[in-house]
Amino acid sequence: MLGVGRLALQKDFITLIEAFRRVRAERPCRLVILGEGPMRGELEGRVRALGLTAHVSLPGWAENPYAFMARAALFVLSSRHEGFGNVLVEALACGCPAVSTDCPAGPAEILEDPTLLAPVGDPEALAQVMLHALARPADRAALRAKATRFSAERAVVGYEEVVERVLRGRVGSASPVSHAPETN
Repeated sequence: MLGVGRLALQKDFITLIEAFRRVRAERPCRLVILGEGPMRGELEGRVRALGLTAHVSLPGWAENPYAFMARAALFVLSSRHEGFGNVLVEALACGCPAVSTDCPAGPAEILEDPTLLAPVGDPEALAQVMLHALARPADRAALRAKATRFSAERAVVGYEEVVERVLRGRVGSASPVSHAPETN
C-alpha cells in the first residue's frame, strides 16, 4: 500500500497508519508513505507505538513517485481536505487501484464509486474500504483509462468548447441585451 504527500495534518497520515494496522491484522501487507513535512517525528512515533516498524516505511520525498504507484497494490489518500486530489489521478494513471477519504472537493468526483470512499478521520471505515479494494481484482488498463478523463489534452478541449460557446452567444449582438421589463 502507498500514501504520498506532505507529512502534515491536512494529509492525515495518522488515520492511514491506524487503518493500516487494522488491515494488517487481517492480511499480510506493507505500507510506504512518501513525503516530507513537520509531522515526520509524530508519524514515526505512531508507527513505533503500534509495533509496525517492520511493516511501515517513511522513506521521505521521492523524485519519481510514479514508480512506486505502478507497483503498489493500493494507493490510499487519507486527507482531511484537498483542492482536487491530483495524486489520485496520478495513481490511476499508473494503473494503481485507489481509495480515499470522502474529503471535500475531488475524491468522490475522481473515483466515482462510493465503496472506495471512507469518512474523513475514521480509521475503521478506511480500513474496511482498503480491505474491500484489496479483495477486488485490479483492472490496471481500466484504471489508466479512467485517469484520461483528467488529461491536459481533455482539459484544453473542454476550455476551447466553453470559449466557443461564449463567442457564439455574442455573435450578432453589437450591444448588451437589456433584461428590463417593457413599459407601455
